[in-house]
Formats: sequence, C-alpha cells, structure tokens
Amino acid sequence: MTLQVDKRAAAAGTHGFLRQQRPRYGEVAVKGVLFAAASVAVATTVAIVVALVIPTIEFFSEVPITDFLFGTTWTPLFKDPQFGVVPLVVGTLVITAIACIVALPLGLGSAIYLSEYAPERLRQTLKPTLEVLAGIPTVVYGFFALTFMTPILKSVVPGDSLPTTFNALSAGLIMGVMIIPTVASLSEDAMAAVPNSLRQGAFALGSNQRQVSTRVVVPAALSGIAAAFILGISRAIGETMIVTVAAGLQPNITLNPLEFMETMTAFIASAGSGDVPTGSVEYKTIFAVGSLLFVFTFLLNMLSIRLVRRYREVYE
Repeated sequence: MTLQVDKRAAAAGTHGFLRQQRPRYGEVAVKGVLFAAASVAVATTVAIVVALVIPTIEFFSEVPITDFLFGTTWTPLFKDPQFGVVPLVVGTLVITAIACIVALPLGLGSAIYLSEYAPERLRQTLKPTLEVLAGIPTVVYGFFALTFMTPILKSVVPGDSLPTTFNALSAGLIMGVMIIPTVASLSEDAMAAVPNSLRQGAFALGSNQRQVSTRVVVPAALSGIAAAFILGISRAIGETMIVTVAAGLQPNITLNPLEFMETMTAFIASAGSGDVPTGSVEYKTIFAVGSLLFVFTFLLNMLSIRLVRRYREVYE
C-alpha cells in the first residue's frame, strides 16, 4: 500500500514538473508577429487581385471580352478606340522569347561552371560578381539597350533592316542579360544541393567531369532548374522599363524583332503616367491589361509548382 502511494506521488510530481508553470509571453509574441507577417502577405495578394478584378469587370461591361482577346488593333487612347490586345501580347511574347534565348542557356551554363568546374575560391568571387547584375536598376538597362546595343545592331544589320531606333531585338537581348543572374543563381543553388555521393559514384564508374555534370547533376537538380527557368521567364514578361525605353511604344503585330513593338507592361507604364481621365473606359484598359498579365504570371507559377513536384528528388 505504501509502495502504491509512493508511485502515485512520484507520478504526480513528475507531471507537475513537466507541466508548464507559467505562460511564455515571449513565445506567444513571436507567434503573433509571424502570423501578422503571413497575414500581411496574404492580405496584400488579395488586395491586388481585388484592385485588378473590379475595374476589369467594369471594363468588360463596356467592351466585349472577345474584342479584347482576339482583336488585332490596339488604339484605346485614339478618337476611334479599338481594344484588341493581340498586338501587346505578341510584343510581350517576342521580346520574352529573345530574352529567354539569351538568358536560359547562358544562365544554366554559368550555373554548371560555378557548381561543377570553378574552384571554391573562384566561385566565391564569381557568384557575387554575377549577382551584381541583378541589382542594377532596370531603367539603366533600358538606356544601355537604347544607347549601346541599338547602335551596334545598326552597324551589324545590313541595309535598312533596322529602320528605327526602337526595336524589340535590343530590348530582348539586354533583358536576357538582366535575368541571367536569376537563372544562374537559383540553378547553382539547386545543383549545390545534389549530394556529393552521386558525383562520387559516377566518377567511380568511369565518368568524366562533363558526363557527371550533364548526366548526373543536372537531372538530379532538374526541379530547381525548372523553377529557375520559370522565374526568369516570369520576370521577363513582367519587365517594364527596358521595353518602355528601348522597344518603342507602338503596338505592332509582327515576328520581326528588328521592328518596334509595345508590350503589356510598357502600355501600363505609359498610360498610367499620362492624362487619361480616371474612371473612363480608356483608364480601365490599364486594369484589363494588368489582369491579363496577372493571369500569364499566375499560370507560369502554377507550371513551376507542378514541375517542381513532378521532378523533385528527395535524398537522405
């Protein structure tokens, strides 16, 4: 009987020792701050969507959505307005394609060199130097494209193939240079996360450095590389200042990169800074184009998430 009482007392004492004696106000405060931070991010996203959707619905109540999506003439600020957004979409896709042709292979090649070939001391120097490009203001890139790249193109392109100072090619090339650090840095981080045991196993089987890099490391880091590519493409689609300064502000349906073009972001920047009356249908075109741009980037992000989940490799 005495033994059972002692056991109960010991158990009660143990539970009393493990039970929290007083509330931890600091931990509660940290949780509150973290919850507030997450709430601000979600609330900001919701506010952006609401700010875009409401004027967009009002716009489509006055302009048929079919005319907007499939029309080939974009003159919303003219006396006889036309609201076909196809020229802006074509300009955006052409310039983005040029930027991707520059940035994706160069970014991936830079990542492979930094991850697999560069000595550690050299990598610690090259990677921050490469990432400095990401900190340059985009308006500087725009003027660089206009004052440096365009004269070079005029001296290289024969005849009168480059008729104007503004063209899509110079804007796309410089935009590609701008997003190289994004692709290279994220891809290099994904390759660095690949375990060294995979590299050592490949070397033990007689593979050389190139085979290990391209057939082992890159496939193992494919999910991170795909996410880097999608992020770079999203940034190219959403870039504003380079295309505003260098590509021109005239909508044009053409696949010729030597001609002037206008992108969705360039129209938003130019119309938003003009004298368009607030509340007019011309003013609401800014939100309609912004909503279409939001849909593009949203679909790209969904694609990125799907690729990451499909090709993710889990290592122990």
